[in-house]
Amino acid sequence: MPVIALDSADDPRLADYRDLTDVSLRRVSEPAGGLYIAESAKVLDRALRAGHRPRSVLVQEKFLADALALVGEDAEVYVVPAQIAEQVTGYTVHRGLLASMHRPPLASVADVVRDARLVVVLEDIVDHTNIGAAFRSAAALGADAVLVTPRCADPLYRRSVRVSMGTVFQVPWTRLPEWRDAAPLLHDEGFHLAALALTDDAVTLDAFSAAGHERVALLMGSEGDGLSRHALAAADTVVTIPMAGGVDSLNVAAASAVALWELRRGMPEPR
Repeated sequence: MPVIALDSADDPRLADYRDLTDVSLRRVSEPAGGLYIAESAKVLDRALRAGHRPRSVLVQEKFLADALALVGEDAEVYVVPAQIAEQVTGYTVHRGLLASMHRPPLASVADVVRDARLVVVLEDIVDHTNIGAAFRSAAALGADAVLVTPRCADPLYRRSVRVSMGTVFQVPWTRLPEWRDAAPLLHDEGFHLAALALTDDAVTLDAFSAAGHERVALLMGSEGDGLSRHALAAADTVVTIPMAGGVDSLNVAAASAVALWELRRGMPEPR
């Protein structure tokens, strides 16, 4: 595909990047399945390594070599001045490169968790920064997969991808159905559902880890209300991280990091 220099923010070839929210990109009827935006060479590299396909790349001149090294002839590369990139997108493109990516179809839950032992379940988390940070913790601390509920924010939203440093492409993930179907599905796969929450009957994280469950799905709740009553009802055990200093809880991303470290450390060796 050619390298094309563009000097107008109104050029129709920039339509994927112009005034489209990430929600709008998901609803683009062509191509089927919609699009998402990858920002920076590092994020694009991780997306490509995960098998995702670029539709086009928007790049500033000084980042052109990086873009070509990544996409080769697999996508059109549009070279624009920094001010044109800002006019098109509505914000300063600090990292010099954006890619319009074909959104891959979601895998089934069974396929995603087939070989997993430690899974993070994110329920109804709507803050994209927290989604990205939770994925980064999952990648760094050994979670095998991430499952998100129907009302959870999109992990491929541009901010989620950026905050995760592209690890949303590294950790297998998909969406769960509602709890009435999700809980039996996870139980059938042999997972012990551990809900991270504050309840009177909660056990401490270290005590739960010491029990040595072979397959654990760690349920993490939303920023405001925590886990729903449906999630708590589905859980086999409610787990809490002991706190000091008058603090009752951690940000969901920080809590996931603490819990994953302890749970991975306490898991028995695979048979």
